[in-house]
Amino acid sequence: LFQEQLQNWIRGNVSACPYSIFIFDEMDKMHPGLIDAIKPFLDYYEQVDGVSYRKAIFIFLSNAGGDLINKAALDFWISGKRREEIQLKDLEPVLSVGVFNNRNSGLWHSSLIDRNLIDYFVPFLPLEHKHVKMCIRAEMIARGYAVDEKVVQAVADEMTFFPKEQKIYSDKGCKTVQAKLDIHED
Repeated sequence: LFQEQLQNWIRGNVSACPYSIFIFDEMDKMHPGLIDAIKPFLDYYEQVDGVSYRKAIFIFLSNAGGDLINKAALDFWISGKRREEIQLKDLEPVLSVGVFNNRNSGLWHSSLIDRNLIDYFVPFLPLEHKHVKMCIRAEMIARGYAVDEKVVQAVADEMTFFPKEQKIYSDKGCKTVQAKLDIHED
């Protein structure tokens, strides 16, 4: 039933606007197999039921490969390379196989991956201290405050980083910056 509803929803939107963008958030929480309902729209057909889906964009967001991305980033760091040196080609094959074999990815054994229907895997790399500090400064500016580096450092010190010993990457990115900055308001 859900697969049929999803297909009808996509058909209706693309029929009304060929340049539709579909964003599927939290794929890792989606029931396995549900996303395969959109395979006909992503496959290499010119048209499906007289409608072309070639101009529609499908974006799938997931945390499923996060552990693989974090491991790759840490491996780069251990080998003396900077985070900025990580390239898509370093992660894409690992992510593709990882989400395909991850029962909780939303893309587990999905025909979208099996038939190479996903054009790109775009990894979101973990944030380092300097990135978190940039978020804190940006939030201070957005609130109309002057940037106080002591406050920036205090908020950054309250954040949690991994691995436990080296504390290189932020556990939560910048998600908790606003709440932590609230505590430091005068």
